[in-house]
Amino acid sequence: LPLSIAHLGHCDQIGLIVRHIDSQGFLRVNSIGGWDTQILLGQRMLVHTASGVLPGVIARKPIHLLDPDERKSAPKLKELWIDIGSASEAETRSPVRIGDWATPEPCFHELLNGRISSPALDDRAGLWVVLTALRKVAESGPAVRVCVLSAVQEEIGLRGATTGAFTVAPDVAIAVDVTHATDCPGIDQNEFGRIELGRGPVVVRGPNANPRVVELLLERATATGIPVQINALGAPASNDAATLQLTRGGVATGLVTIPNRYMHSPVEMIARSDLEQAADLLAAFCLAVRPETSFIP
Repeated sequence: LPLSIAHLGHCDQIGLIVRHIDSQGFLRVNSIGGWDTQILLGQRMLVHTASGVLPGVIARKPIHLLDPDERKSAPKLKELWIDIGSASEAETRSPVRIGDWATPEPCFHELLNGRISSPALDDRAGLWVVLTALRKVAESGPAVRVCVLSAVQEEIGLRGATTGAFTVAPDVAIAVDVTHATDCPGIDQNEFGRIELGRGPVVVRGPNANPRVVELLLERATATGIPVQINALGAPASNDAATLQLTRGGVATGLVTIPNRYMHSPVEMIARSDLEQAADLLAAFCLAVRPETSFIP
């Protein structure tokens, strides 16, 4: 087929990597992706080793033993450790190697109003959307080639999207990721816009977004009754849309995002309806594209 569309969602999540095993057997770690260290305190973790998964916890000395200055400040990552219950360095080194990684213990909750909370919704939510959209498109028979990329290492530099999109060489690409929901306390909507859970997926306008891709997404949303929100970025996105746009000689790129509260935490929150409507929107977009469709602005 003469025209190809790629949808992309990244499957990696933020985590930690073991850099040192100290003399007491505690795991000292560096970050994989961006963490707020205050979020890590008190978390149950899973350490992924060659012999299996080991449970562990992250904590620090009790509040009773913190001096006044310590109580006022967030700890640095180098001051934290993962405790797997080991009694010695030798015992820890038996299953754990330098370079093993750790992730928060999975914990999925169904909340009120069709909302869900879990680690790694950034960006397993987007991956679910693109896979579901592909199934919907396949059932209807598209007029152009449609494929899905499940990209890795987005959190450390958009690396999987770079190699994957080069290989697939699409004419059109839409990245699906999460975006910050601003409908909770402490976020200035004057600065970050009004993005709400349950009000539909977000179509992004800005440097990475091809105007014709955006307009077709919005036209399909109106025609099919899919609610959407619009967000604007004044600089390249910090997600896979930025590298999709620059693949080979350039790709007509779109960015559709899912509102997400508490991003980069083990309690990320999204609305199921936003996921389902995003998948419907991507499917409607693909089915509207014909071999002769031009995305030249």
